Amino acid sequence: MAKRKKKTSNEPEIANRRARHDYAISDTLEVGIVLTGSEVKSIREGRASIAEGYVRAEMEPRPVLMLHSTTVQEYGPAAGGHNPKRVRTLLAHKRQIRKLFAQTQTKGVTIVPLKMYFKDGMVKMQIGLGTGKAKHDKRQDIREREDDRALRRAMSKRM
Repeated sequence: MAKRKKKTSNEPEIANRRARHDYAISDTLEVGIVLTGSEVKSIREGRASIAEGYVRAEMEPRPVLMLHSTTVQEYGPAAGGHNPKRVRTLLAHKRQIRKLFAQTQTKGVTIVPLKMYFKDGMVKMQIGLGTGKAKHDKRQDIREREDDRALRRAMSKRM
């Protein structure tokens, strides 16, 4: 059996770094996105932003996940173009959408886009179920991160 070559791609991974700072992420899910051709080419160039985006689970008329407030800039060479701020549909199984919808009915829980990337030529998005953090929780996370860095720095100097 031949060994699989690890494919190295120069395609960008668009991450939402603020999401893990502002929210305590409890559960993640990989979903697909319905896009036009010019949107895919624009994402391949890294001209997308998901930092201000959010996901809403809707049950009527059928279970569906909608991605709001994300920007995919227009692709220059494309003739028709697309609306950069349009609402995009996310692809997931019905039972997963129903589960997310039930969990978001709790106060303070939302679905947050974490990162957008290419997988086998398709654009995928990782979304997470997030609960908003209080200011003191954010400070505690920063303090823990700095303590960990100081510990690693001290250990590296010792060796």
